[in-house]
Amino acid sequence: MGSFKNSVFILVLHLLEGALSDSLIQLNNNGYEGIVIAVDPNVPEDETLIQQIKDMVTEASPYLFEATEKRFYFKNVAILIPQNWNTKPEYVKPKLETYKNADVLVAEPNPTGNDGPYTEHMGRCGEKGDKIYLTPGFLAGKKLLQYGSQGRVFVHEWAHLRWGVFNEYDNDQKFYLSNRRKKPVICPSTITGKNVLRKCQGGSCVTQSCKSDRVTGLYEKGCEFIPNEVQTEKASIMYSQSIPSVVEFCTEKNHNKEAPNQQNKKCNLRSTWEVIQGSEDFKKTTPMTTQPPKPTFSLLQIGQRIVCLVLDKSGSMTVGDRLKRLNQAGKLFLLQTVEQGSWVGMVTFDSAAYVKSELVQINSATERDTLTRSLPTAASGGTSICSGILSAFTVIRKKYPTDGSEIVLLTDGEDSTISSCFNEVKQSGVIIHTVALGPSAARELEELSKMTGGLQTYASDQVQNNGLMDAFGALSSGNGAVSQRSIQLESRGLTLQNSQWLNGTVIVDSTVGKDTLFLITWTTDIPQILLWDPSGKKQDGFLVDTYIKMAYLQIPGIAKIGIWKYSLQARSQTLTLTVTSRASSGTLPPVTVTSKMNKDTGKFPSPMVVYAKIHQGSLPILRAKVTALIESVDGKTVTLELLDNGAGADATKDDGVYSRYFTAYDTNGRYSVKVWALGGVDTATQKGIPQQIGAMYIPGWIENDQVKWNPPRPEINKDDLQGKQVCFSRTSSGGSFVASDVPKAPIPDLFPPCKITDLKAKIQGDSLINLTWTAPGDDYDHGRAHKYIIGISTNILDLRDKFNDSLQVNTTDLIPKEANSEEVFVFKPENITFTNGTDLFIAVQAVDKVNLKSEISNIAQVSLFIPPETPPETPSPSLPCPDININSTIPGIHILKIMWKWLGELQLSVALG
Repeated sequence: MGSFKNSVFILVLHLLEGALSDSLIQLNNNGYEGIVIAVDPNVPEDETLIQQIKDMVTEASPYLFEATEKRFYFKNVAILIPQNWNTKPEYVKPKLETYKNADVLVAEPNPTGNDGPYTEHMGRCGEKGDKIYLTPGFLAGKKLLQYGSQGRVFVHEWAHLRWGVFNEYDNDQKFYLSNRRKKPVICPSTITGKNVLRKCQGGSCVTQSCKSDRVTGLYEKGCEFIPNEVQTEKASIMYSQSIPSVVEFCTEKNHNKEAPNQQNKKCNLRSTWEVIQGSEDFKKTTPMTTQPPKPTFSLLQIGQRIVCLVLDKSGSMTVGDRLKRLNQAGKLFLLQTVEQGSWVGMVTFDSAAYVKSELVQINSATERDTLTRSLPTAASGGTSICSGILSAFTVIRKKYPTDGSEIVLLTDGEDSTISSCFNEVKQSGVIIHTVALGPSAARELEELSKMTGGLQTYASDQVQNNGLMDAFGALSSGNGAVSQRSIQLESRGLTLQNSQWLNGTVIVDSTVGKDTLFLITWTTDIPQILLWDPSGKKQDGFLVDTYIKMAYLQIPGIAKIGIWKYSLQARSQTLTLTVTSRASSGTLPPVTVTSKMNKDTGKFPSPMVVYAKIHQGSLPILRAKVTALIESVDGKTVTLELLDNGAGADATKDDGVYSRYFTAYDTNGRYSVKVWALGGVDTATQKGIPQQIGAMYIPGWIENDQVKWNPPRPEINKDDLQGKQVCFSRTSSGGSFVASDVPKAPIPDLFPPCKITDLKAKIQGDSLINLTWTAPGDDYDHGRAHKYIIGISTNILDLRDKFNDSLQVNTTDLIPKEANSEEVFVFKPENITFTNGTDLFIAVQAVDKVNLKSEISNIAQVSLFIPPETPPETPSPSLPCPDININSTIPGIHILKIMWKWLGELQLSVALG
């Protein structure tokens, strides 16, 4: 355990280097340190689960070591144990480890029975994934036949998580045509097995050979490739690590480039080993000459939340009513955001620090009200951020160690001495969340968040954007049950003129409603406030604080489900509305929206990507209306519609992760991110098992030339929650990022169209080719491209590597549509041999108005299959014939019998293909 604690200092240095995810993982002398495996609070207490996690990682480490040619192994792992489990002497307090930055989450399956391991991956090929998901049933070994050993599966998922590679199988398309032959989607192509179909009726099942579809030339629906259990092939782990002989990743030499799997589509036909070789991990390591040690484990148990507010009250906080806005946001945090049972303290600072409240445990509204009265009411003096931080350390240490505690630091001022306390911060184990207020907050502020794994946010002086409320509303605990967290339903603001009204609605859905709070702020005079519940009953009883210009109403019990209506009226001033709630019960998962950027710094002209994950438990929410509001330090805002269409910035269609590129830089400095999500009549949870990037479910094995079928994947009860309509409203803060190298206006057009990632091709009629794809834009996935270039070849590598030399299709009549529209283009191949059995490979490149070109699209394949003609029926003789008995011994009848038998066999062979 000591070695793990000593590694924390190395981890924080790694975080300072600008990691793109929340993970604490660090590669140190070929060994991965700082891996966090968290057990979800809803998993029943079971000590054997901890041992099963240890066994999995211990088995996985030498398998990973050999698979990566002796480069990588698992050095140490922290297992995060829920607070509601019994305490034990060997359980210690976490430092920076939280559920938010866990690399692996062990949670109950949802839907029930779906124990398939998978990895959440939002980015492109080669980019790190977000989290691995495992179930207690999987760790207990209940799915060994279907997935293989837990350690081998963990290495498969680790490759998704760490190196951004994809599956080499495909559940949607299990076979393809190549040179007139039907081939399974496998990697490498030398894996042996049988193509069979299982038919079940009345409780009994039979195994049959697969028949060919006369139209497509492929096998009939339901046909499966069943691998032989005994193989000699050593690859590939990303196809099926469960095959006993498989101990390697596919390399450039044995990679099946034709197979229409996600690895080929997303990684430009590169093998998994080629992608791994391109990673930073690979570049900074060399093979080891000795065997690695076994992994070590630390057992960390989540404790009570300990948080200290560190609030700037320097002279600059008088600008633009910043101090009053601080009081408004601080009150939201203390009244609503921070969870019951938490310990909260408060420090203010200017040139020095002042303790406003020692740690107080929040057990009732009394403690919350007392803390709100400690918020600063006057501002003056300079800015000494380190004084505030060090004073907060003292407040916390009077009662608890600083390990795992949190600081919420808000400042609007510059401070050239902020780095003087960095070493103490690194050693403290404190997580620091930073809130930069206004355009002049210290540039080094974000370093405190990076080095401790805290949230970084920015709020401008544009009050109507409600940025400060959003920042404090996002500071719910990264630990504990989701049912205890504050969920933001609404965040709106508007500058009114001449007695205008701010009207709107908020949906309280069945998954929330507890502790629902309506909070209104104003800048001049108290507005008229009207609020009606879904039954039309007017809600009274708002508590008004005229000093900080805020009114709020806490709805008792569980708020009524439905549409709440509000109307606010005022003269020539700015109003904001914030609505928060909590889960209605501990058993029904609430709809949650979590948003973030792909990195915390953006360097022009590299685009940023904004993500919003919308789930109910582990079920993705589909067809929601999702909008991101991105505000620069100059107060300019850009609105983006986020999409879950599997195109542009979106990695996977219908996985509940909505994405979009951001290219509209207007200045250097900080940008804040907020996401609105609305579920309406078309919005629903995912039916069936969600789209996942994970280990392949093996339907069976060939043993002694016989098919041994595994239990089928669990069927989903259609009466369950899945597929049901979900109406909701949510707001989520996506934190902030810092832009650099943005030129002065006019900003040049340096953004090409984005890569087309969903190109599909099929034969139409006898020899026409039908192409479909999602339109890119002029700037990545915005606007409209100028033209398309379509290249075709009979050689897949020539098309990839020599696209400009490939045969180009005439696209004169193909006018690009607006970004994210569906494109359809039908053409007839010319100047190329396209006969029965020809395999043709196709790619598309988009070009914008200044001749910037996108990357080459994924490569689509079509194989021309001309069904054999059905033999004509034997015509009836035109002349009358004698009545002949087929069993007659008349000479010549025997020859006729043979001919009829032969014709029958011919028809059967044609039908079977």
